[in-house]
Amino acid sequence: MNYELAIMALEGLSSSPMRVEVGERGIEIRGSGSSFKELARLCLLLGNEATDEGETVHLQVPVHLAEGSLELRLRRSSSEP
Repeated sequence: MNYELAIMALEGLSSSPMRVEVGERGIEIRGSGSSFKELARLCLLLGNEATDEGETVHLQVPVHLAEGSLELRLRRSSSEP
């Protein structure tokens, strides 16, 4: 994974944190347009062929996620579901 780009995306999320909550119908992630762009950037980095299986991006409260949110981990797994 390109760690410089990942750090830039994480810094963007620290400027505009998201909120992750468990509701009656599942998990809800809320955020501004810019925070979703940074989340998408992290997902693209994890989806890159050069990224190793098991690589993880950890979004922490209150740095990248709003206070009261659940922590969120994005992990690259094998192509199997």
